[in-house]
Amino acid sequence: MCYGHQRSVSLDDLISSRNRRSQNDYASAVEHLLARLAQTEALLDRARAREAELTRCLDEMKRFVSVMEILESYLKRRFHDQQQHVSLLLSPVSA
Repeated sequence: MCYGHQRSVSLDDLISSRNRRSQNDYASAVEHLLARLAQTEALLDRARAREAELTRCLDEMKRFVSVMEILESYLKRRFHDQQQHVSLLLSPVSA
């Protein structure tokens, strides 16, 4: 069999070609993973900022509820005191 002037492909050539392709595949995969990591980190940063904002809002609402509970307690006490005062005024005077 005659192959003419074509150079035969050696095992080293195949391995070298495969290694270059594998390195390119690995480099591409690494770049893809790095890009996804950057996206994930950006999403995480936004989520943390949103969490901080929601925490501030929650704390503000808790303070508001606390103030409302204090006011409710005060108004109930005042209402009770007023009821007692009115009932004393309307009660028959014993002679």
